Amino acid sequence: MQNFDYMTPTRLIFGKGVISKLPEVMRGFGKKILLTYGGGSIKKLGLYDKVKELLKDSEIYELSGIQPNPKYDPSVLDGVKISKEKDIDVILAVGGGSVLDCSKAIAAGAKYDGDPWDLISYKVKAKAALPIVDIITLAATGSEYDSGGVISRTETNDKIGYMDPLLYPAVSFLDPTYTFTVSKKQTAAGCADAMNHIMEQYFCEDSTLLNDGFMEAGLKSLMVNARKCLDNPEDYTARAEMMLDCTYGCNAIYSLGNSQSGWPCHGMEHALSAYYDITHGEGLAIITPRWMKHILSEKTIDRFVKYGVNVFGIDCKHDKFDIANKAIDETYKFFESIGIPMHLKEVGIDESRLGEMAHHVAENEGLENAWAPLNEQDILDIFKASL
Repeated sequence: MQNFDYMTPTRLIFGKGVISKLPEVMRGFGKKILLTYGGGSIKKLGLYDKVKELLKDSEIYELSGIQPNPKYDPSVLDGVKISKEKDIDVILAVGGGSVLDCSKAIAAGAKYDGDPWDLISYKVKAKAALPIVDIITLAATGSEYDSGGVISRTETNDKIGYMDPLLYPAVSFLDPTYTFTVSKKQTAAGCADAMNHIMEQYFCEDSTLLNDGFMEAGLKSLMVNARKCLDNPEDYTARAEMMLDCTYGCNAIYSLGNSQSGWPCHGMEHALSAYYDITHGEGLAIITPRWMKHILSEKTIDRFVKYGVNVFGIDCKHDKFDIANKAIDETYKFFESIGIPMHLKEVGIDESRLGEMAHHVAENEGLENAWAPLNEQDILDIFKASL
């Protein structure tokens, strides 16, 4: 078991109707609020009007139009500009993980005099950041309970996971009813995203019985509840449990004391969505089973056996490689069964830039240090197998 130094400063306010506590929470941060959101779904939900009514005594400025795979230019830069010009006290991010990821970069950039990309690319460490409060409307990324986010810079095809302890949200509001109207596509992609967050922590060298059990339960919960949400989008219990599964995904609580895995599937998928702007969860679902097949070996087999037996209930008396291959097949079939396209060509990616993307990943993601090390040829082979 590895040493760790752990703190989660985020206050979670969970359940139906908890937004009523918003005025009380926001009063502690000041009157000047930057309200960040995406393409307008919060207006269809009535959430935008509710927030404005609850905060009618505050001075609210808005940054809308934040896209999935949030963009450095214009969203981060525009948010930093508003924050500085209006002397913003606190950011209120309302929407999914992309809105919150973008807001985290804005929070740090607002307190920095130079180019915010210096912070995102780790050239400079932030010394301060604006506080962030969020209201999450999509169960997926877990950004509401962690210190990081992913930002895309279109002109350089960079997609960087930016983390800093200053970027934990101060308060996260989690009302599962706000996910009732999430489309089947995004519900499925959110499930795949969260499942991969767990898998990235599960497949490692050193783990504990406690962590393995926690993660195995998380994977089973996601699979069961995603299907329930797809069958009945207003199943509160299923939406609530899936939301909490996702919230735990990236703040390390699933894997305290485990060794690091290198998060190889995320490293590879970041190139796919940076170059082609595809849905992150779908990209992960496509890559993950092919990565599993590629790294299966005498070194990795025992983890795959445990995964197959404890997550999918495969008979432990079978041959190890039979168990592992069946577990990988079951992973693929689950993603396919919830409507996720399972080939890169289905999401608009052909072979023309695979080599370029593999080189980009090999140069920038450090996957030679992953649990199962990957070089450029390995990455290219996984991409080709995913076509």
